[in-house]
Amino acid sequence: MTKSASGSPNGAAPSPRIWNVKEYAPPTLDDREPGGYAESADAGLDRTAIVIDNGSSTTRAGWSFDNAPRMCFPPAVSRYRDRKASRTYTLVGSDAYADAATRGQIRTAFEADTGIVSNWDVMEHVLDYVFLKLGVDGAEGGVGRSIVMTEPLANLGYARRTMNEILFECYSAPSVAYGVDSLFSYSYNKGTTGLVVSSSHSSTHLIPVVDSRPMLALTTRLSWGGHQNADFLLKLLQLKYPHFPGKMTSGQAEELVKEHCYISLDYEQEVGGYLDWTGLEVRDHIIQYPFTEQVVVQKSEEELARIAEKRKESGRRLQEQAAKMRLEKLVKKEQELDYFKDVLRQGADATKKDFKRLLESNDFETEAQLEKTIKELEKSIKKARTKDVGGAEDEEEEPSFPLLDVPDEELDEAGLKQKRQQRLTKSNVEARARAKAEKQREKARLEEEKRLDEERRENDLAGWIQDRRLARDRLLQQLKDRQRMKADLGNRKSLASQLRMKSIANLASDNVGSKKRRRGGDDDNFGANDDDWGVYRTIAVGDQSDDDEDEDISSGLKSLEAELLQHDPDFTEAQTHSAEADWTKSIVHAFLRGARPFDPDSAREAHQLHLNVERVRVPEVVFEPCIAGLDQAGLVEIAADILTQRLTPANLAGPTGPTAGPTGPAADTVLKDIFLTGGNTLFQNFDERVRRELVAASPAGSPLAVRRATDPLLDPWRGAARWVNHSVHDWKKAAVTREEFLERGADHIKEHALGNSVSS
Repeated sequence: MTKSASGSPNGAAPSPRIWNVKEYAPPTLDDREPGGYAESADAGLDRTAIVIDNGSSTTRAGWSFDNAPRMCFPPAVSRYRDRKASRTYTLVGSDAYADAATRGQIRTAFEADTGIVSNWDVMEHVLDYVFLKLGVDGAEGGVGRSIVMTEPLANLGYARRTMNEILFECYSAPSVAYGVDSLFSYSYNKGTTGLVVSSSHSSTHLIPVVDSRPMLALTTRLSWGGHQNADFLLKLLQLKYPHFPGKMTSGQAEELVKEHCYISLDYEQEVGGYLDWTGLEVRDHIIQYPFTEQVVVQKSEEELARIAEKRKESGRRLQEQAAKMRLEKLVKKEQELDYFKDVLRQGADATKKDFKRLLESNDFETEAQLEKTIKELEKSIKKARTKDVGGAEDEEEEPSFPLLDVPDEELDEAGLKQKRQQRLTKSNVEARARAKAEKQREKARLEEEKRLDEERRENDLAGWIQDRRLARDRLLQQLKDRQRMKADLGNRKSLASQLRMKSIANLASDNVGSKKRRRGGDDDNFGANDDDWGVYRTIAVGDQSDDDEDEDISSGLKSLEAELLQHDPDFTEAQTHSAEADWTKSIVHAFLRGARPFDPDSAREAHQLHLNVERVRVPEVVFEPCIAGLDQAGLVEIAADILTQRLTPANLAGPTGPTAGPTGPAADTVLKDIFLTGGNTLFQNFDERVRRELVAASPAGSPLAVRRATDPLLDPWRGAARWVNHSVHDWKKAAVTREEFLERGADHIKEHALGNSVSS
């Protein structure tokens, strides 16, 4: 039974839309020839530069006179060893993702979760690759062109110093200028006063800009970006599907975030009803991993009917054979009974010596044994005839033990032996009588408990219902614990499996010293102590005992729920365990398997992931970091704090006084231009969500405008190229020349409106 998009359980659900999982696809080179070295010479060495957007996820490089970067690739390096040729190849950028062998050896230039370069060996390979693809011939002993490079906000002095040393000493660059990527993007989109919200691969920054001057002292960092989104989604899926047969990677998670996640305009309301059956088929995205389906040969109806007829015929033949065997056994017993009765009659006419010889020839020691055998045969024959014909069995006669009252002195050896046998028989009869009496007492006790329970239910219904609910909760917890234990035993890394293996190892260690055992000095006494069977139960994984105990718990649960349904008006059929286990009523099933039934025997369905709540939960972290356990304020809270608390005349004052009048520019001016840039702002509804929440956090009537960069990914590079082309004076003034590097050292930096400050 399935539920349709309208929520009807009997409606026909549309065919599911399934997305195949995608591996990380690195960006590739531009369609144009990379080159451009000769073109830069024709345009003038003092008016052109190599522009590099040195991002932590993608490196973009090109010439300042281009409209777009000529190459985009991940800043990664992989080394591959060709054993046949005895050569080691170094693969840079997209080539490092060529196959599984090279992907396993990838190293990136940046520190994890930051935009700071930490692996300078990889960075040198990346720069070599850039200059090679741009056609730099190195004939003059260096690149021979000025370099403009982006760097993260508040870049570390050590990282900038090392980069200066590499560019000036290894590549002999004539000059180098650095700038912040988000400020380049804001400048390219003609921004002068506003709040720059840069959410990139490794972090999110909010930078207030006033009159084209960034207020870096008021800038705030949120440690969340696209990389953290992918990691968070990967962790959520691993928790959601702990035994998933496929291999989930961070690259796949990154592609899932880009393709399936979006920003919710009202997160609390949407996530609260995300798993409702109405429309779940549309909201639930199914991700298919590679699998191998088992081929099951489907039989036709004629073949199935023929197989059923064969089984029926085989059953009939077995029944006939069993009836024939029972008849043969009955005839044989009747013949034996007639023979033994004839022996008993012969003994009445024969002498005592001849009768004893006759008994010994038939394997009897005494006449009592013969009479006992005759009675047992009569009883067995009567029972077999009653079973075949039908009807009630006769009650057994009360056994008698006449020899127990006779003193031993009056009995011979055969009589003593018969007396001992009667004593043993009497003990058995008395034991059965005691067991029967115990059963009767137990039955009476249960009936008394039932009477008292009914009496309590009539006198205190609320307390009786509360006790029943508590007992039901205990049984449910036991059932869950057993299910969890079974799941843990299936995982060799779980604590339950490790404890089981430890017990087995301890048992094995007890048998160390096999030489002593071979000599017969070490007897195996396992089982002599009751604790041994406790260890056995701990390590046993047999299905029979587990199934029996589960069945006992389930039957007790059904009994309690039946009583609650009868007497508790607040307990409904939908609250029963069987109803909750029904997938059409289970929110857990909706979360794990969507709006359709799940077939555990299907390899296709076992290799499927269902993205539903994660689609809005993962990108929501940038607005509510506490979702991922991040102890920071959200993006809108930070923006509101900057706009309402930090943008004061004292903070906005320059060296000679306020930047715009005696009171400084109002926050309203900044509110008029909320600028979004960076790849993590490309989520659907990101700009509208920022606008709505800032409207709620701003004073009534405040002017507010939110806009996104023309291209949040490429605008930082385009802004740096435009800076070189249209602001040559500012670029030359901000660049550190090779002469200044040699004179003042690698720590020398020049401040400008698009870069970091010395204090940062």
